Amino acid sequence: QVQLVESGGGLVQAGGSLRLSCAASGRSFSSYARGWFRQAPGKEREFVGGISASGGSVYYVDSVKGRFTISRDNAKNTVYLQLNSLKPEDTAVYYCAAEVKSWYIDSDEREYVYWGQGTQVTVSL
Repeated sequence: QVQLVESGGGLVQAGGSLRLSCAASGRSFSSYARGWFRQAPGKEREFVGGISASGGSVYYVDSVKGRFTISRDNAKNTVYLQLNSLKPEDTAVYYCAAEVKSWYIDSDEREYVYWGQGTQVTVSL
């Protein structure tokens, strides 16, 4: 059974940091680009950023650029999202996802085949 499992979410004060992990099992995702999305209460799910299969290309949306960092360890079948300088508006459920294309990072969630269950990140003032 193919699974993506996120962990590392929690409650943090504004300005703090968290590191999210997304561990895959059931198959290797080393040839899959990976994306991170988030969904805040009452809002649609939005793309945060992604990383190519090799890790050579990484993309971030403007709202998180310079604060969030995406990395991956293909030997561990895991992708990471480091969240620094957190703001209350970063509060959301964060999801990791995997798409079949290896080189292209899609912002459209419809391109992603596998999804994790999400992990809650709450940033307080």
